[in-house]
Amino acid sequence: MRKALLIIDRGSKETEVRHELEEIAKIAKEKGNYHYTNYCFLEVVPPFIEEGIAGCLDENVDFITVMPYFLYPGMKLKDSVKQSAILAKRFGLKLVITKPLSYSDMLSSIIVNRVAKLKRDKKISYENSDCDVLVIGHGSSDKRAREAFIFTVDKIKQIYKNVKFCFLELDLPNIEQGLSSIIQTDPKVILIMPYFLHKGIHIKSDVVNEIKQVLKKYPFSNVHISDHIGVDEKMVELVLERAKESENRRSD
Repeated sequence: MRKALLIIDRGSKETEVRHELEEIAKIAKEKGNYHYTNYCFLEVVPPFIEEGIAGCLDENVDFITVMPYFLYPGMKLKDSVKQSAILAKRFGLKLVITKPLSYSDMLSSIIVNRVAKLKRDKKISYENSDCDVLVIGHGSSDKRAREAFIFTVDKIKQIYKNVKFCFLELDLPNIEQGLSSIIQTDPKVILIMPYFLHKGIHIKSDVVNEIKQVLKKYPFSNVHISDHIGVDEKMVELVLERAKESENRRSD
């Protein structure tokens, strides 16, 4: 059987986002034994979902697994699933749609890995038990997104001295509230993990600018920011895990 894996991302104009998705699709093809893998976008810029599915059909595949590449449940996830289901019915496709990325221990381990790399890169010698960690999520008006984010953050609380979370927008605590609450406890070092899939505009400017503004009001010099999630072997493992779960359910 010729199988395809199609990753649906929200969408971004940033070139780095495309590069990251291309790399993830490439690794998934090799590790998942798919005939064809690619990505498409829900919104913002093409290729959109219909184009993504058309690309799979051009490869004469027999079966398509659709992976909604979202960290949280919410309206964007619903939209991607709905559009995929409509297109599957229209074209008479053999297609399954996986669960999103949320509620996996792999996400917590990626945060730990990013913080560990940050400590190595910055030559931070403090033990984890002496480090304060702030995890910054995007934020959503959907409480299910908040719950999924907190689930992941809670998994790392036993590792560090103190772990807090905040949001860039749409939810509270915001970045000022999250960062200032740590500064007021007289920390030795603050390690910040931007919990974002891609190097889009939020990572390039929004998060960094927000942090800079907070540090003008609450001066503290020993603050360091890790890499975002990006391309990671564990993310590919998670994509393939979700894909296999859905494919196995369909074959039962």
